[in-house]
Amino acid sequence: MTEETRTLADLKDALDGEASTEVVNASAETTAALPEPKIDQFGRSYGTGRRKSSVARVWIKPGKGQMSVNGKQITDYFARPTLQMHALAPFAIADRLNQYDLMCTVKGGGLSGQAGAVRHGLTRALIAFEPSLRPALKQAGFVTRDSRVVERKKYGRAKARRSFQFSKR
Repeated sequence: MTEETRTLADLKDALDGEASTEVVNASAETTAALPEPKIDQFGRSYGTGRRKSSVARVWIKPGKGQMSVNGKQITDYFARPTLQMHALAPFAIADRLNQYDLMCTVKGGGLSGQAGAVRHGLTRALIAFEPSLRPALKQAGFVTRDSRVVERKKYGRAKARRSFQFSKR
């Protein structure tokens, strides 16, 4: 008989209590679902980045913010500030600008493609080191590889799509 005399407020309180435990359980599941960091014996994480025809191999480790690309300082290798900003954008999004040392080697393509490859590799290395950064980097669009490449030249054409110049006479 006591179960029948419950009021709506009692039911609401009971449902709120169940909902709060579900939220706590859901947050515990998401933190438990994060993968383990991938760190080698030297304390580094690795990521491969690709853009156009460039390939970048990127290693990061905790440090003071020293950054080198192919043995040169990043400011010397990517002379234009826009390329430096493009390559280091994952650090800015993750708010980890001077917390990691960056060492990478880049091959192929031009400077713009190489900066994009460094950005992609740096994103992958950050996710390997700190898996909790993946949602922020994914939201910024850095996790997905930009698949656009130069279209090949076709026979009978001057370039990929351009025709030879027409001569009336």
